[in-house]
Amino acid sequence: MSREEKQKLGNQVLEMFDHAYGNYMEHAYPADELMPLTCRGRVRGQEPSRGDVDDALGKFSLTLIDSLDTLVVLNKTKEFEEAVRKVLRDVNLDNDVVVSGLLGGHSLAIMLKEKGEYMQWYNDELLQMAKQLGYKLLPAFNTTSGLPYPRINLKFGIRKPEARTGTETDTCTACAGTLILEFAALSRFTGATIFEEYARKALDFLWEKRQRSSNLVGVTINIHTGDWVRKDSGVGAGIDSYYEYLLKAYVLLGDDSFLERFNTHYDAIMRYISQPPLLLDVHIHKPMLNARTWMDALLAFFPGLQVLKGDIRPAIETHEMLYQVIKKHNFLPEAFTTDFRVHWAQHPLRPEFAESTYFLYKATGDPYYLEVGKTLIENLNKYARVPCGFAAMKDVRTGSHEDRMDSFFLAEMFKYLYLLFADKEDIIFDIEDYIFTTEAHLLPLWLSTTNQSISKKNTTSEYTELDDSNFDWTCPNTQILFPNDPLYAQSIREPLKNVVDKSCPRGISRVEESFRSGAKPPLRARDFMATNPEHLEILKKMGVSLIHLKDGRVQLVQHAIQAASSIDAEDGLRFMQEMIELSSQQQKEQQLPPRAVQIVSHPFFGRVVLTAGPAQFGLDLSKHKETRGFVASSKPYNGCSELTNPEAVMGKIALIQRGQCMFAEKARNIQNAGAIGGIVIDDNEGSSSDTAPLFQMAGDGKDTDDIKIPMLFLFSKEGSIILDAIREYEEVEVLLSDKAKDRAAILKGKMIPSYIINSNPELENEEQPSSENDSQNQSAEQIISISQAVDLVDQESPEESSLNSHPESLSPADSDDAASISPSEQTSNPTEDHETTSLDGECTDLDNQLQEQSETEEDSSPNVSWGKKVQPIDSILADWNEDIEAFEMMEKDEL
Repeated sequence: MSREEKQKLGNQVLEMFDHAYGNYMEHAYPADELMPLTCRGRVRGQEPSRGDVDDALGKFSLTLIDSLDTLVVLNKTKEFEEAVRKVLRDVNLDNDVVVSGLLGGHSLAIMLKEKGEYMQWYNDELLQMAKQLGYKLLPAFNTTSGLPYPRINLKFGIRKPEARTGTETDTCTACAGTLILEFAALSRFTGATIFEEYARKALDFLWEKRQRSSNLVGVTINIHTGDWVRKDSGVGAGIDSYYEYLLKAYVLLGDDSFLERFNTHYDAIMRYISQPPLLLDVHIHKPMLNARTWMDALLAFFPGLQVLKGDIRPAIETHEMLYQVIKKHNFLPEAFTTDFRVHWAQHPLRPEFAESTYFLYKATGDPYYLEVGKTLIENLNKYARVPCGFAAMKDVRTGSHEDRMDSFFLAEMFKYLYLLFADKEDIIFDIEDYIFTTEAHLLPLWLSTTNQSISKKNTTSEYTELDDSNFDWTCPNTQILFPNDPLYAQSIREPLKNVVDKSCPRGISRVEESFRSGAKPPLRARDFMATNPEHLEILKKMGVSLIHLKDGRVQLVQHAIQAASSIDAEDGLRFMQEMIELSSQQQKEQQLPPRAVQIVSHPFFGRVVLTAGPAQFGLDLSKHKETRGFVASSKPYNGCSELTNPEAVMGKIALIQRGQCMFAEKARNIQNAGAIGGIVIDDNEGSSSDTAPLFQMAGDGKDTDDIKIPMLFLFSKEGSIILDAIREYEEVEVLLSDKAKDRAAILKGKMIPSYIINSNPELENEEQPSSENDSQNQSAEQIISISQAVDLVDQESPEESSLNSHPESLSPADSDDAASISPSEQTSNPTEDHETTSLDGECTDLDNQLQEQSETEEDSSPNVSWGKKVQPIDSILADWNEDIEAFEMMEKDEL
């Protein structure tokens, strides 16, 4: 490629950056990110929640901070100086923000100041912001293991009720292991060693917890016990930057133990995970077994890391395979199968492939990689460019857009593309004097000799015996690797030229083929009905089986090998993806918070609060006053026919059992009998909101406007508390509300027995049984949870079947994502190619569950005298302060 063409492409990158950055500043600033389709800013809390994806947002102009060092790399020094002034003036550190963006900006600010033309006024202000922020982050490390909590509220910390965090038990390996560069740099810049110490402790713990026989680490770990929650291992989402930071920590800090650890892991990766040109997840205990048959887009960074390691051949192979996938779909799908078909169709403009392309060009000098970069530029302009910026791809197959332009797009994509085409004289500083963080921010290598107060003790030998032949102690020299042989990389790429087309020919689409042949088009998720025998037969043909679980949920599992043909298997995969996407859409539309059933009669007086699921019909307790009344069991107990005891439920809240008919039918029957409300109790003995996902009861597909009373659902454990109370006290009064009420209001005007006032503090503060193990088991389940209902019915009514779908969060999330689908929670059976979708027969998961305040309390004082002195309500409120704070926290809870 001629110098003129390289320069032209470099200028094109500059124009593209100006288009993205200019539209952000014009239409979105000071919001965190630009929404390029609607030309406005994305502000957390003002847009529908996207789950874990929104964790990066915090009303602190994230895109501006992430763009700071990009402005300098692109030689836009005036804009950089203006941007720094804006950050210092506008950014509020009471919200969450990434430290690395501030440090990258500081690194280049002091470089420009030393040059003498720009930033002469700068006096380490960005560094002081980063230091202040670092101290706000330190409480997240307050765990027994030293692994940080995955989230922290920078205003309230971890433990305060207002923080709305600190209850998490798990974090991903990359989350805990991708801190050492930023925290060590902060320590080296400021002289405050605590940041580097905390980050090192987290890395030490992860290294100690690796699986000793395979030397691999899992995806998710318990931050308190150190147990692996997800035991699959790869180089993509959830683990990626942990490996990256071990090698880069050695480069930046010069500590041999980091290189030893990286090489130990790298040997395991190449032994088990690398199946050239593929990189497939395996089980850490059985590394010869693949954990899944698809790859996610985040592994595209790995060829670049292999270049840094000096292992060029596999880097070229994997990069070429990824490029063939891009040439087929225009972008790299979030996930794709081993035969290169789309697994998850989104593409949020990720920069990892551009990063690897840049590093491979640096290592080989092969102009082929300039052509690869040119293709990336053309595809971005042709398919992602919109009037207000660049829009993420919602589906690479159809070219549909998503209204998002993440900050990493400006921080990384334009930086790597510009550097790919720039000559050394085009950059105002020597890029070789810096190392890239995982978000492509620049940290100076001179930090390795600055403020070295951290001991360089080699701790690796404490954990394992290492073979010295495993390690190369010097960085590879490109002059030796490529002795004037421009065909070296080409000879490696050539066998892979047609690997994608051979496995996944283009051809006409399945739908087009069906219409041409006169056959019916494949079944779509939106049309599926579990009561339709024809649909069930189609599922079977696609290799999808329907399993009814004991707790009422229905589980969809796809085994591709059981499909009638490869075409049917592909239809099955598409059906499963559509089901997830459909549920994700409905989650936004149908999301309702849980409700509360509070027992207010003697001897409870509001002290027992039960977590209840709402209904999609009847009186909405969030918009109307709570309903208060005595409870009575209906006859028949299932409420599926006209009640035979209307006089018993008249003016009361009726108790009915789940099963045998629709929820709406139960509601109508008790309403006709004069009930003022209804509580449906689960018929699955032992079920509890502690261990089962809460759900909202759905209608029967008909108009439910005739139902005027409130309806709530209780699992068996919570329902038995009310039933036991009826047996012991006969008259039991409850309060149905959107959230638990202050007991001061409940007890207003009532006499308070002295044994309540002088209650046993141990009983008052009795903790609930922990469900941590249960939640861990649920997290480890190899299913795709589907949390919002497609159509909900009671599971015992075969003719009224329903499906509930629950999107996850990779984040390709953790995720369980939110509005997007997250690969972080999706795993597959090690021995079979399948997807699993969990569907609840009549319910939807609710993300925010009220905490059950206490179990039923028994009167332990049979000789209590009600004639003793009664204290005023103000004096006993002190004993209830914790509960009241919990109620307030629930009210403000946004998680």
